Amino acid sequence: MNTEEVWVGADICKANIDVYILPSAESLQYANTTEGIDAFIKYLKPLSPKRVVFEATGGLERLFALSLHAHDIPMAMVNPRKIRAFALALGKAKTDALDAQVIAEFAKSIRPAPQHLPSQAAQILRDLVTRRRQLVGIKVAEQNRLSRSPESIKTDIDEHIKQLSERILKLSEQIQKLAKQQTDWQRKREILLSVPGMGPVTCAMCLAELPELGLLTDKQIARLVGVAPINRDSGQHKGKRMIQGGRAQVRCGLYMATLVATQHNPVIKAFYQRLLERGKLPKVALTACIRKLVVILNAMVRHNQRWQTTPMPDAKTS
Repeated sequence: MNTEEVWVGADICKANIDVYILPSAESLQYANTTEGIDAFIKYLKPLSPKRVVFEATGGLERLFALSLHAHDIPMAMVNPRKIRAFALALGKAKTDALDAQVIAEFAKSIRPAPQHLPSQAAQILRDLVTRRRQLVGIKVAEQNRLSRSPESIKTDIDEHIKQLSERILKLSEQIQKLAKQQTDWQRKREILLSVPGMGPVTCAMCLAELPELGLLTDKQIARLVGVAPINRDSGQHKGKRMIQGGRAQVRCGLYMATLVATQHNPVIKAFYQRLLERGKLPKVALTACIRKLVVILNAMVRHNQRWQTTPMPDAKTS
């Protein structure tokens, strides 16, 4: 009886899903449709895979992930950057079939932890927050365009900006309504909104995009958001610490909240001023403040406590 663990790599594109299975070295392809994914799951289930691993592809993986989740098949979605680095280390060329093989080998070697999909409400909230952020970006671009456009098109741009403002307001209302309706989010939402600088939209973003708040250590949550400084030392050379990776959407949302907090949150404001007095560049100081805000939020949720000017016992102040 073969007791070897089965690891599966899946490379997902719009039309197809290329699959590679270890240790049997099977290479398969299915249509990225409900029927194609059902056929893949029917074939896969008897194998009892240890993990099905695939890359985040900006939404193309959603149907695949939902189907795996519905059939209780353990899965993990990984950052494509990690797969590319692993492929370079192996000296692999890039084709869809080879990508699936690399992902399977990555899964077997790295053994990423299984992931659970957020609730349907959390996914809807994430979609609304993402769409609002997209429209805000378009509105900013139109506002920048308006100042240097000829008179012949300024009226059209101005009307578009007004339409975008209305859509953004409507989305904001939808986001707040949905966040208020989820009873299991109420206490966490109340805690997050008690922090000076945290608004309803940023709070909703944290609920949807950062459900790990309160469950991880300070270092883990900072690294997850992408605000943990990474060492760049070699021998006697001490490189400049920089942030990288993490959840960019969460980091961008918290960036705006932190900007407000440096003016209106007494703890973050004092911390920001101390860093500037030490000679830190404003951008570096602001990044450190984002990390501090994340750590404070994490501690507050962990201890189930609202905002207080005295930080939580495990939320460092410097």
